[in-house]
Amino acid sequence: MNGDVAGGVFQPLEGDDPPMVAGYRIAARLGSGGMGKVYLSHTPGGRPVAIKVIRPEFAEDPEFRRRFRQEVQSAQRVQGLYTAPVMDSDTDGPNPWLATAYVPGPTLSAAVAEHGPLPARTILMLVAGIAEALQVIHGAGIVHRDLKPSNVLLAADGPRVIDFGIARAADATSLTASGVAVGTPAFMAPEQAAGREISGATDIFALGQVAAYAALGAPAYGEGPSHGVLYRIVHEEPDLSKIPDELRPLITRCLVKDPAGRASLTEILDLCRTASDQTQLRRPEDWLPGGLADGISHRQEVPAPVPTTAVPTATAAVPAGPTAPPTAHTAPTAHATPAAPAAAPAAAPAAPATPPPGYPSGAGHPAAHPSQPGTASRPQGYGPASAFGPPRAAYTPHPTPAPIPMPLIQVGTPHPPKRRNRTAIILVSVFGGLLLFLASCGAFINSLGKSTGYSADGANPTSSAKGQPRPDPEPVVTKDFKLTSNYHLKFADDTLEPHDSKEDDLYYYCASEECTFGTYGAKLARLDSGTEGSLQACRQETRYTTRIPVEALSKGGAMCVKTEQGSIALVVYKGSSAKNDPSTYATLDVTVWRGAARKD
Repeated sequence: MNGDVAGGVFQPLEGDDPPMVAGYRIAARLGSGGMGKVYLSHTPGGRPVAIKVIRPEFAEDPEFRRRFRQEVQSAQRVQGLYTAPVMDSDTDGPNPWLATAYVPGPTLSAAVAEHGPLPARTILMLVAGIAEALQVIHGAGIVHRDLKPSNVLLAADGPRVIDFGIARAADATSLTASGVAVGTPAFMAPEQAAGREISGATDIFALGQVAAYAALGAPAYGEGPSHGVLYRIVHEEPDLSKIPDELRPLITRCLVKDPAGRASLTEILDLCRTASDQTQLRRPEDWLPGGLADGISHRQEVPAPVPTTAVPTATAAVPAGPTAPPTAHTAPTAHATPAAPAAAPAAAPAAPATPPPGYPSGAGHPAAHPSQPGTASRPQGYGPASAFGPPRAAYTPHPTPAPIPMPLIQVGTPHPPKRRNRTAIILVSVFGGLLLFLASCGAFINSLGKSTGYSADGANPTSSAKGQPRPDPEPVVTKDFKLTSNYHLKFADDTLEPHDSKEDDLYYYCASEECTFGTYGAKLARLDSGTEGSLQACRQETRYTTRIPVEALSKGGAMCVKTEQGSIALVVYKGSSAKNDPSTYATLDVTVWRGAARKD
């Protein structure tokens, strides 16, 4: 999300750059990439943020929007020390965007281009930090897919991994099918280059390439035409002879062609500790070379937030005619005057007048207020609620609207009164009386229904309350179901089948040697060992979570899932696929009671 641009870190806005994005006033342009442009803005409390606005070509693709919405929802759950958290987003508007915390540091690609290869000590700290970030990202069920030097930022206290999972939104869209490249071929894994299954091991291979790039100052598989680079990645071994000795075992373990043979993230951290001769890695304040560290100190002097009066006049102009009160879609100025009819520009989005209820004035960075009300306290026009609740617009007082002139009344000879149509008057009177009669009949029938317990349509709404409780639904049982890694189940299906969608009820995901069951909207709970799996046991279970590692389940271990649609499922884990199996899957017995959690 944060990157360098030629000629300086903070670039002035150009003609096609927006002065405001959904209430965030843009202070500078940070850079651009294959999926959009990145801008610097600030929260209402003055905390700098980086806002990525997606290219219109992608925004027009329905499949991209669907995947982008899913990936942003997943990314908002990632809160690691070495990631830039996603703080806000709008995935459904005309121009999708997301905002992350601004990281005052260059990208790894910019640092190497300016200062050359990094020392081995710095690279060990770099790899360890990225490995920790990937542990958190994979733990949220996300594969980065586009880990490369330009997606790694170098901050004073360690690296930051950005744009995790967003590349998946661009996969298989009409744009990629028509030749728009997403991602960098020089940092792809063999399975990615060959179009095979993507997993957490794909990010491990990319991590090895990133480490080699930091040590060599160039990609491990060379540069040149994309097809040549991809061929070498799939079929050839890289030349690592110039890699420092202490880094070569680490990078070699990452660049194994077979995903199953690559190092796990835990092994990578162990190799970093071994290479640094430390039992525990300690990141010193001077982990970066001197010249690079000095440059970071200048980056912390970000441009000040844009004041309200600094918004270009064109965005604050109003059409000719009576001045209307400003709304959430009209930017007020201190001295707004009507423009000439021939030159009235379109109104631009602007800041609301006062904070919504529940949002204190002078509040700080949104991440500091995770418990503040979100959508419920946000008036219409503020865009979708973020993961952290508070609205994103800066608050400025509205000017007092100019009085609306009253219409002129022409004074002159009055028109002679028209003769009233007696037939029309009689018909209106008869029709009005008929309506009153029908309304009286309806009121009488309803009152009679209340006294007898039946409504006007013959239904008895109180019979279910007075009678016996609704019987439990019949269970739907599926034995020995194979759920493949990175696929999902939806318990509303008449016949269970795996889906490639993150809006379903239960997913299974494996990264390296770690596999996890998880949910996105449903409630997940693990039954204690020895507890008989039943509908009643699942109804009583309240120890909800969103993730259960497979290592926490023995064969025969049971999980309960309560879906947002009111169904309850009992999932019994029976084992995982063998290591030499070409597919990675879990075998499950699934019992579903549809509607069992509803009270109606």
